[in-house]
Amino acid sequence: MGVTCDGDLNLLVKKTANTDNEGISEITGFVREQLTKFGINDKDMRRACLAAEELSECLAAHSSDGTVDVLISGFGGYVSVRLSAKGEKFILAEDMDRDRLMDPDADVGPAAQSIIRSILISSMADRIKYRHILGTNRIDFVVRKSKRAFLYQTLGAMALAVITGLILSHLGFTKFNSDFDTYCLVPVKTMYMNALKMIVAPVVFFSIVSCIVKFTDISELGRVGGRIMSLYLFTTFIATGTGIGLFYLFRPGRAVTTEVSSDAVDKITSQTIHVSIKDIIVNIVPSDFIAPFVESDMLQLIFLAILCGIAAGAIGRYSVILKDNIEALNELFLKIMSMIIHFMPLAVFCSVCSMILDTGTKTIISLCGIFATFLLGLVCMMAVYCIIILVTAKLSPLPFLKKYPQTMLQVFSMASSNASIPLNIEACKKLGIAKKIYSLSIPLGATVNMDGGCVYMGVFALSLAKIYGVSVPPSSLAAMAVSIIVMSIGAPGIPGSGLICLSVLLTQIGVPTEAIGLIMGIDSLVGMFRCMSNCTGDVAVSIAIAKRENMLDTDVYRS
Repeated sequence: MGVTCDGDLNLLVKKTANTDNEGISEITGFVREQLTKFGINDKDMRRACLAAEELSECLAAHSSDGTVDVLISGFGGYVSVRLSAKGEKFILAEDMDRDRLMDPDADVGPAAQSIIRSILISSMADRIKYRHILGTNRIDFVVRKSKRAFLYQTLGAMALAVITGLILSHLGFTKFNSDFDTYCLVPVKTMYMNALKMIVAPVVFFSIVSCIVKFTDISELGRVGGRIMSLYLFTTFIATGTGIGLFYLFRPGRAVTTEVSSDAVDKITSQTIHVSIKDIIVNIVPSDFIAPFVESDMLQLIFLAILCGIAAGAIGRYSVILKDNIEALNELFLKIMSMIIHFMPLAVFCSVCSMILDTGTKTIISLCGIFATFLLGLVCMMAVYCIIILVTAKLSPLPFLKKYPQTMLQVFSMASSNASIPLNIEACKKLGIAKKIYSLSIPLGATVNMDGGCVYMGVFALSLAKIYGVSVPPSSLAAMAVSIIVMSIGAPGIPGSGLICLSVLLTQIGVPTEAIGLIMGIDSLVGMFRCMSNCTGDVAVSIAIAKRENMLDTDVYRS
């Protein structure tokens, strides 16, 4: 037998043993010894040792050279064991004739052991993988899953996308790049976005309804909803002031050149966003029940969900049955959501790579001053969120900064606040926020809390005004700030809505509409950052309100 170790970190440890009873015992003891170095807890240790023993015996029975190899590896909290042996392919877990155990004349020893092995393998089905490769049987099983495994996968996909995009852009295969983007990247990204958009409406509706029915006191619901909305408006005011203030501090914006067709500009500027508070309020009430689901109108969905939630708790003897059905439907759509999210790394790769191929580096560099000012504004808003958690919730923001970055990367690639609702709901669960809070705060925030959009409109509108020599007097800044706030509430949380809002704002302050053409090339990248900031603010507010309402599990939050 032989042992190899990758330095003092014990990232990779290997051993070879014979297939007799002594060899199997050596493997079990070796697994126990090495897993102890990885800090595996007692429960996982017992399960791993039992699995190693049973699976080694299974491999030994089919080994052609009388040996079994065991490889233990660990990285970033992820620990796994690989068992392998040369031999013919076999079925790892077969259905056994359990009636044989009831036969007093039968030799039940081997049968009982096989059944135990089958039960063990079935219980670890999601952690065990069997493969037969080049005459070798190989069994891998996970001892401990990394809490950050999905983060590493997302980061890896993003890094690979950036590298791939830059290489393809540098090689200059224009036709290939265009076809690769059109027929490969965009379809995958679109299918994933469609899947998220498909699930957003039912997730929002049933999450809010299941949340509302838990409130036995309507005044409590009004108090919680009022606090959530007040804090969202507060961050919106801060974000608007931050965007305008940073422009006057750094005054970015110099002449840039870009080639954009007039048709592309007209397509953006021809669309409008309601800037009237009256229209926003009136449109909250839908004209029919189905349209909000079809159109994913978040304000109307929230209105319907609140209405149905209140009614569901006030219909007497049917309330219990209805509540159970609502909860079941909520769990169903949340499960579908989690299944879709598993494909996030692939969607991240396609989204980021497509963005790089479309945008290119020259356009980004030409607008780096404005872009850098915008990013600084988002950093300032992150500081504001940390202060809110520290002052309002009286909690350290460090657990939030530690746990939320994974979701930040995911929503970054989505560039859609509405599509990111399922991701933020999952993040709230991991942060210990009660369902009563996040079922209301996250859908509401995706609709009315657009802090990243406020910073964006303030910085870019004034920068484009400077480029075109348009002076914005102090008397117009107040009206501009009000327009930014109202549009941030009324704008749909979908990719591209920020550019439409900006075109409306430019018209208001007297900047030519063709100014949109200067930044159209980087809007997809800017939109990703806007969405990331918007969603971060939603979760930060949820933490603060949950703590104020004693609906935050502080142990989960700090863990």
